Amino acid sequence: MAENVLSTVERRKLLPVRGWLGLALVAVFWPLNWLLSGPRTLWAFFPLWLGYCLVIDAVSYRIYGTSLFSRSWKRYVGLFLVSAPGWWIFEFINFRIQNWQYLGANPLGGPLDEILATLNFSVVIPAIFGAAELFSGGVIRKIKPGLPLKPTRRTTWGFFIGGWVMLALLIAWPQRFFAFAWLSVFFILEPVNVWLKNTSLARWTQRGDWRPVLSLFAGALFTGFFWEMWNYLSFPKWIYTVPGVNFWHIFEMPLLGYFGYLPFALELFALYHLIAGLLKRDRKDYPLLDRDER
Repeated sequence: MAENVLSTVERRKLLPVRGWLGLALVAVFWPLNWLLSGPRTLWAFFPLWLGYCLVIDAVSYRIYGTSLFSRSWKRYVGLFLVSAPGWWIFEFINFRIQNWQYLGANPLGGPLDEILATLNFSVVIPAIFGAAELFSGGVIRKIKPGLPLKPTRRTTWGFFIGGWVMLALLIAWPQRFFAFAWLSVFFILEPVNVWLKNTSLARWTQRGDWRPVLSLFAGALFTGFFWEMWNYLSFPKWIYTVPGVNFWHIFEMPLLGYFGYLPFALELFALYHLIAGLLKRDRKDYPLLDRDER
């Protein structure tokens, strides 16, 4: 009884230890990343974003009594492991579309740069999933069911074929169809998850529940803001050259470019659950996007 009371008090009054650790990491590595000279982002990026992930997770736990880390620290580590190769997919796509470039890239030379880049890429999925879980309560939870989108045979095959068409157009005419980089992967992988009976967004949308989609959207936009803000005074850093929309910048990102974060979050969701399903580690509550199913 006393243990239960203590856990409730800790959750409601204080951040878990990982939250304080996250705040410390952000407090140290944010100024270091902005104020030091030289290629500091190579080593400051990962601890800064690890801090972000831990703070977001701790706040979720304090509000809801559950979080990605608290439900399974092993799966939480798995998010980092999936994220690193997952982002390399989009780096390979960018070789074709050239929508972003890195200033000051490869300062060390050799494979060490790629190893550090891979480590930095590992925070993408845990950052966005953690923020999505954080935003899944509140206003989003109160949204009523809307238009259902059922995973019928016609719908799933339409998505799957459409995804490959998008990818083909992207490769053939990258200047015109660069936006399909943020759509094609989801359209290809979502039907595969449905067919393999992995967790998919169709589990919710088939009954008109769009709250998980909106949670992912909110989490991606929130994380994207910090992504672009912390990048602005970093070095190495990325800049954008997006045809037709390269105006009205918020930090380095064109204003319209932020819309790309929305489908990107869906792509990450589909990618993670495909890999988790193949490894027999899929769970419908990871991330937890529908609190009515707790």
